[in-house]
Amino acid sequence: MQKTGHLRKMKTGLTQPVSYHLILDDDIVPLSPRLGTRLKLTHTGVIHCIHCGRLTRKSFNQGYCYPCFTRLAECDSCIIKPELCHFDQGTCRDPAWAQQHCMQPHYVYLANSSGVKVGITRASQIPVRWMDQGATQALPILRVASRYLSGLVEVALKQYVADKTQWQRMLKGPGEPVALPQQRDVLLARVAPELAALRARFGAEALEVLDEPPVTIEYPVLQYPLKVKAFNLDRDPVLEGTLQGIKGQYLLLDTGVINIRKYGGYEVEVVLEGEA
Repeated sequence: MQKTGHLRKMKTGLTQPVSYHLILDDDIVPLSPRLGTRLKLTHTGVIHCIHCGRLTRKSFNQGYCYPCFTRLAECDSCIIKPELCHFDQGTCRDPAWAQQHCMQPHYVYLANSSGVKVGITRASQIPVRWMDQGATQALPILRVASRYLSGLVEVALKQYVADKTQWQRMLKGPGEPVALPQQRDVLLARVAPELAALRARFGAEALEVLDEPPVTIEYPVLQYPLKVKAFNLDRDPVLEGTLQGIKGQYLLLDTGVINIRKYGGYEVEVVLEGEA
């Protein structure tokens, strides 16, 4: 199989193991059945912005040209740190976009990827967010009224638990299972004063503690790498090797790993052994 197109974040499905599809413009290529086969990926040198389609020499924030990066609400710093939301100050880059994406209920969750971490996401991104992070376990613990409020809760929780995934560690193995419900109970007890203050500020109905079962996620991996060596298409436009697994948004080859999401908008030629 040989196809050329622009990369986008891989499409995932919560099967056991997770099903992965490589997106190349309008082509959707099933990857999970191709484990154990040879793969060659070549960057043509062309990059187009994933928002406006503009030809760009450099990609920002996983696929945007510089003008879009500096203009779009989804590229603002408050997306990474929602506790810095400035919507109420009247300085949001796109209030209509914020109403649709930020002023909506969000979930605060615990996930086990490279260890236990806290994260936030919209309901529409469950369980996609967990699969993109390579989490093997996930548990929603709070439902809150907005992204801003979810950020304030996360700030309180990350005093006691990580808020980032160590991607190298995540790619070295399936990880040890943990008792997320017990972790939830301990953490919520520790931040009880902060949660009470947020309820007093935003209203009792703005923050709901959840009691849901954890979700277990398996990934299609034949073999994890002993050492994690990341490909960089900007330095070396050609990568080739045997596809040994997929986890998070990473392809695991016997010659190294690549974060597909990082290269959104990059035009590549993909050659896979076997039938199209």
